[in-house]
Amino acid sequence: MPFDNQEPQSSAVVIPLKPRPPLFPLGRIVATRGVLMHLEREGIAADPYLDRHVRGDWGDVPPEDAEANRYAVLVGARIQSSYQIAGERVWIITEADRSVTTLLFPCEY
Repeated sequence: MPFDNQEPQSSAVVIPLKPRPPLFPLGRIVATRGVLMHLEREGIAADPYLDRHVRGDWGDVPPEDAEANRYAVLVGARIQSSYQIAGERVWIITEADRSVTTLLFPCEY
C-alpha cells in the first residue's frame, strides 16, 4: 500500500520512435532575401521546416496538394510545402531534379 505522499506507479512503457528517413534529397538550399530577413529578425532557424518538408510533413497544404507531393516523391516531380512561420506564410519548393530547394514567400513566386 503506497503512502499518501507517494505517486502511484505507472505501467506505461515509453517506446522510442525512430525519426522518419528523408524521402528525397534537398539539393542546394537557398532562400529569398525577404525570407532570410524574416527568419533572422524573428530568430528562427529554417532547419525544422526543411526537416518537416523532406520527411513528408507538407505543412498547411490542401489534401490534393499533399497527394500531389506524395506522387512527386515517387516520380521525381516538384514538391511544395507551406508553413506559417512567425505570422508569415513561407513556401518551401524542391525542384523536380532535386538540384535546389528554395524558401520563399508566396508573393515572391
